[in-house]
Amino acid sequence: MTYLLNRRAFVVASAAFSTGAHARPEPDDDWARARAIAARVRVPRFARRQFDIRAYGATPGGRVLSTQAFADAIAACAAAGGGRVLVPAGRWLTGGIQLVSRVELHLDADATILFSTDAAHYPIVATRYEGVELMNYAPLIYASDAQDVAVTGRGTIDGQGAAWWSWSGGKHYGWHEGLPSQRAARDRLFAMAEAGVPVAERRFGAGGYIRPNLLQFQRCRGVLVEGVTLRDSPCWNVHPVLSSNVTMRGVTVTGLGPNNDGCDPESVDGMVIERCVFDTGDDCIAIKSGRNADGRRLATPSRDILIRGCTMKAGHGGVVIGSEVSGGVEHVFAEDCTMSSPDLWYALRFKTNAVRGGRIAHIRVRNITVGQVSRAALTCDFNYEEGANGRFVPELDDVVVERLTVANTGRVLDCQGLPKAPVGRLTLRDCRFDRVREPSIVQRITALTLERVLVNGRPVTSL
Repeated sequence: MTYLLNRRAFVVASAAFSTGAHARPEPDDDWARARAIAARVRVPRFARRQFDIRAYGATPGGRVLSTQAFADAIAACAAAGGGRVLVPAGRWLTGGIQLVSRVELHLDADATILFSTDAAHYPIVATRYEGVELMNYAPLIYASDAQDVAVTGRGTIDGQGAAWWSWSGGKHYGWHEGLPSQRAARDRLFAMAEAGVPVAERRFGAGGYIRPNLLQFQRCRGVLVEGVTLRDSPCWNVHPVLSSNVTMRGVTVTGLGPNNDGCDPESVDGMVIERCVFDTGDDCIAIKSGRNADGRRLATPSRDILIRGCTMKAGHGGVVIGSEVSGGVEHVFAEDCTMSSPDLWYALRFKTNAVRGGRIAHIRVRNITVGQVSRAALTCDFNYEEGANGRFVPELDDVVVERLTVANTGRVLDCQGLPKAPVGRLTLRDCRFDRVREPSIVQRITALTLERVLVNGRPVTSL
């Protein structure tokens, strides 16, 4: 096993190690901004009017499309000045749902919205795929340029994603030669963005096979997703884009399909994610800000995001920033989360490259308990995908991780900066890593600070 280490890159602060539980309380000043985020992110409120989809012709049983009934109930709710559109107990089949301002879509317990697997039931809209704007199939639940929208309740939203997953081109998801794949359209979309083709001319849909997301809120102010169970999205699950004042709480996300990220805040200003459970086929939470030329064109960072009290099971990463971070990410806080699965690759994951670029800075993580993670507790990866083969300098700086405890991991750290772009400052404080099987990989980092860190029961001053 190759162990890469530049000793001159280290600044190690570990003069006195204490094995006592949190023997040296640290100042809480760094977390004042987190408290401010929690205080300022406003949960939308809705009028008490209620519009039952049955009154607009919805048919239970999950066999008859109720797309028009959903649309009519939402329109009536909006025309009345807003309120709640009720989905009662039962199974309700529908095509795309578009929410508008001041409307809450509420699922009773034992209510299931089943989304059609016929792509023709989703209109072509302005949306975003992997950090790039385009015209494509509408996300299954979609809101654009709205204020105060919500999806709430104790029911289930089932994207029936298995019918879409083969479009990814992955053999693991049922694709084989002769079946359609998104690969050519995806490459064409990315080339259009790099060439500056106007978004209105980036038209896909039929014949492109680019999968829609489950919930997307685009340029919205005041968003709430609460209580529901999300199952088997065609692609990403919850995707707020260029939005502000977003809350996601008490949501369970399940689905092991391709690119089944749990939540992807993208160019979001102010979001709280709390008490959610993620069991996903890709990253559990992945914070983004646009891909390559599109991210630099919009130049809108994700900032002021607070993650707390969440549970992560399977996934490529628990709390992740990247890889589409060309617009930058700053001031992210994660605390009091638990993670564990043999199918969880990393607990904390930062990924970018010299094509993405972007600055990631001011990240604070504390009180994270990890049972099992397969690859590494923490990775800072500038070699992701294209790696150094680009002209934009990626940055990662001012990351502090406190009281991260890991019972079983492949490595503590996999840190790979680039020759002309080292990872910046990373601090691990009061952390413990047990059953570590391989040495850390540490390549090109400006300052790695270890304070009271245990690896396999022993104090360490380097990794």
